[in-house]
Amino acid sequence: MNPMVTVIIIFLNAEAFLEEAIESVLAQTYDPWELLLVDDGSTDGSTEIARKHARLYPEKVRYLDHENHANRGKSTSRNMGIHNAKGEYIAFLDADDLFLPQKLERQTPILDAHPEAAMVYGPSLYWHGWTGKQEDIRRDFKGKLGVPPHTLIQPPALLTRFLKNGEIVPCICSLLVRRRILQDCGGFDEAIQHLYEDQVLLAKICTRAPVFVDSGCWDKYRQHPGSSSNIAIKKGEYHPLKPNPSRLVYLTWLTAYIYTEEVYDRELITALSKALRPYRHPTLFRILAPVQYFADKIRWSWNRFFARRL
Repeated sequence: MNPMVTVIIIFLNAEAFLEEAIESVLAQTYDPWELLLVDDGSTDGSTEIARKHARLYPEKVRYLDHENHANRGKSTSRNMGIHNAKGEYIAFLDADDLFLPQKLERQTPILDAHPEAAMVYGPSLYWHGWTGKQEDIRRDFKGKLGVPPHTLIQPPALLTRFLKNGEIVPCICSLLVRRRILQDCGGFDEAIQHLYEDQVLLAKICTRAPVFVDSGCWDKYRQHPGSSSNIAIKKGEYHPLKPNPSRLVYLTWLTAYIYTEEVYDRELITALSKALRPYRHPTLFRILAPVQYFADKIRWSWNRFFARRL
């Protein structure tokens, strides 16, 4: 018998895309699965969209929300999903993203075949073309892996690579994780709710157990102005290529976590120290930052150029 997979979608005022995300789970070629829709205090029509699907598919879909319909944040909402999950494996899908139909069918056998692996992931499609416009479709590209595919990576090597190159950090919708591992590591850290909360979870997993990196692309990461990352960029809270306040919060958390968990790996500690350098020596960094910024931007553009042709 196939193991049960729990898919967790958290949402907050996501009526524009939520139904499409739900339909992508309903279209999965794998069974058995369950879908948990965790409402983080929505005030738009997304609450009714979620409740409607829970009524239509009571044996497959459940609607959850916080006490008094409160807004508690991404980490708390995902932890609510984990706490209520019945599946042996857990997949996360944001309300504006999509699973391709064979996502669970392709990833579940990989975890079955590698019982030592905590999770499996592959590259996501950075999906500009959801608009249907040809100029946006041409901007679609697959994310970089940064490691050889079809490889079981021992801890904490992946975390070290993520610190060295943020472009290879997987999207949360690409993951399939063992529920036992999520429970063992305490799930998402509820002290970090908004940005880098996914990287906190990845750090916990990648320092705890091996991770299988696959070549299959089974999800679409929608690129749109209303996404939380784009809003944070506009507010100056986050930038994918430059130091930012949210990354410093994450790196500070990671420093304490590595110390507390006694993850004494020389390469990891060196990579973390280098990642913290712009914050420890801001004057020197401001002098060198323009050169580094344009170098990173050119590298990012070339990576996208070649990725579209793979």
